[in-house]
Amino acid sequence: MDGRTWTVGVTGATGYAGGEVCRLLAGHPQLQLAGVHANASAGRRLGESQPHLLPYADLEVQPSDPGSLAGYDVVVLALPHGQSAAIAAQLPVDTLVIDCGADHRLNDPAAWARWYGGEHAGHWPYGLPELPGLREQLREARRIAVPGCYPTSVTLAMAPALAAGLVTPDVVVVAASGTSGAGKSAKTHLLGSEVMGAASAYGVGGVHRHTPEMVQNLSLAAGGPVTVSFTPTLVPMSRGILATCSAPLAPGVDSGTARAAYAAAYADEPFVHLLPEGQWPTTAAVLGANTVALQVAVDRDAGRLVVVAAVDNLTKGTGGAALQCANIALAIPETTGLPLVGVAP
Repeated sequence: MDGRTWTVGVTGATGYAGGEVCRLLAGHPQLQLAGVHANASAGRRLGESQPHLLPYADLEVQPSDPGSLAGYDVVVLALPHGQSAAIAAQLPVDTLVIDCGADHRLNDPAAWARWYGGEHAGHWPYGLPELPGLREQLREARRIAVPGCYPTSVTLAMAPALAAGLVTPDVVVVAASGTSGAGKSAKTHLLGSEVMGAASAYGVGGVHRHTPEMVQNLSLAAGGPVTVSFTPTLVPMSRGILATCSAPLAPGVDSGTARAAYAAAYADEPFVHLLPEGQWPTTAAVLGANTVALQVAVDRDAGRLVVVAAVDNLTKGTGGAALQCANIALAIPETTGLPLVGVAP
């Protein structure tokens, strides 16, 4: 580590994802938060909307226009989908721009038009370095698209099986998520009285916007088309995702073969942990950590491989991924400033 530092500006800093980026920057020795930006909150103290960010509480929130963001070494865009591209297009080409939204994740313009509408802003290097071949694309990149939180968990859960030919390319996912995945804007169905003591499905029937991202990633891993049936569910917790993924087993695959494939795939990955046999992932164990916990099992009677993944949607699922990508792009050791240890209880 050469001791060099880079300035970082975060726009959308008053939201959940932007706030998580700021929290992690507080512990990073080489990335220094130099400015926070938002739209409706411009002119206010950051501490009014993010009281937990004590080191930055007195920073004044600046506007999110390109002119205000142009002076940083690194800009993190933690904005709603569809709002990043116009700003990014006006930032200097040598600025490292990391988009936590969906604007630059999909490589197919037709998929963007179908799932998000409007003009496709183009595909950036995809910020999931654990997927084979992508880490090299991130080195010295100056535009990076952070994956969605659900696709992070599902991709890391199923990519090794598809790459090794352990399963046929027909994936079923049921994933439980906390309420922070829906953002910070007030919504009636996310009120405490609506959520506490209840679990509900949403985006049922293949209509969730993260589906094409999963298909894109898993098809890359498989080397051919993959279908994904995805059902998200909302559960009464603030953060975390527990994704249960399965696919039909290929002939001759047993639990030993499956486990060996996952152990080999993630042997050198600091943020992906294949748990010991018999231990199952929980969202509590990854709370606040930039880690993904995995477990694999073979359901012999159903003839399916089952993989369960737990991830904090705001850390490894968003803010931690942004800093992990920044580390790689700036040739900082990849684990710098990123917690491996969760918060318990």
